[in-house]
Amino acid sequence: MALPHLKIINGRVLTSQRIIANGTVLIAGGIIIDVVEGNIEVPDAIVLDAEGAYVSPGFIDLHVHGGGGYDFMDGTEEAFLQIANTHARYGTTACVPTTLTSSLTELFNTLSVYERANALNTAGSRFLGMHLEGPYFAMSQRGAQNARYIRDPDPAEYRDVLERSSAIARWSAAPERPGALAFGDYLRAKGVLASIAHTDGLFDDVTAAVAHGYRLVTHLYSCMTGVSRRNGFRYAGVVEGAYLYDELAVELIADGVHLPPPLLQLAYKIKGPDQCALITDAMRGTGMPPGPSILGSLHDGLEVIVEDGVAKLPDRQSFAGSVATTNRLLQTILTTTSIPLLDAVQMMSRTPAQIMGVANRKGELRPGYDADLVFLDDHFSVQLTMIEGQVVFQRDTTLDSV
Repeated sequence: MALPHLKIINGRVLTSQRIIANGTVLIAGGIIIDVVEGNIEVPDAIVLDAEGAYVSPGFIDLHVHGGGGYDFMDGTEEAFLQIANTHARYGTTACVPTTLTSSLTELFNTLSVYERANALNTAGSRFLGMHLEGPYFAMSQRGAQNARYIRDPDPAEYRDVLERSSAIARWSAAPERPGALAFGDYLRAKGVLASIAHTDGLFDDVTAAVAHGYRLVTHLYSCMTGVSRRNGFRYAGVVEGAYLYDELAVELIADGVHLPPPLLQLAYKIKGPDQCALITDAMRGTGMPPGPSILGSLHDGLEVIVEDGVAKLPDRQSFAGSVATTNRLLQTILTTTSIPLLDAVQMMSRTPAQIMGVANRKGELRPGYDADLVFLDDHFSVQLTMIEGQVVFQRDTTLDSV
């Protein structure tokens, strides 16, 4: 017996072309069947009234470490599932779990746990594969990454990692490290997205990286070079390379802390919404009260302090990760820049879907796509999150939440 259709009515539906003022989204079997203006008759359909809320594509977070008091490197299925559930409350319908530099033993365990947790994840943000952030970084640009594990790319090592696990979707590295260009070639051959990150390289290093398969810049401006002077001469850095190479998309931590509004606006103006993806870079303190926290795994992580809407190193001289949620990214963009609503939503949905190679089924409200969507009020707080046609979060309207 066929399952009944689900019909969402009275929504301000955010499509890739326009806002449908009084739209209807028809869903069956977890897939969007139609998106139309006005209402349509569908016998026996279950009706969900959006009551004038924005109906947006679900948000896709390319770079997230944790949330709700958990980190993906805690080594348990519970951590993965609770992080997925936490971020779903804020509109994230798909995400890329991200590691930090660690021992190989811990990395292999994390990858193994991912495989088990992915099979169990039916109520939270869906996983799109793992992102390995490190360990092939510049020591001078390591940020809060653990210096004990930073090293040059080792072909025997990274080949072994990729042979052991099919869960790896992307890997971030500093292209100036010896062996990093061959590493990029190998990732490209394996269908893994290579991203430039935590780098002390110059523009020429970006040029070489692009030639060797790197296609993304991890958290633009954070832990990388811009214009610098060496022996009196000015050199373009990684930031300028990110802007000048059309092959490179960029991540932006739009939490209102990591990047000031002019830099968000500049990135949008130069790269456009097709090549800018908003990310949380969220750590375990996301969704938790301010105070002490741990970046990375509980047994081998770094003590940090969450305050002022961001995680900081204990000396408060550097940031140590974000506690942003995806709806907060959207709120930041829309309240501090002149970026239009549809472009801001694209940078949280269609663009990350394209970067991760899932734009044929996620990132837009259109027929044939997964029914991943979010209801947003006028302040862009989340009222409801739906993943593959199932409501996984609904705000209690009697409470001041989310």
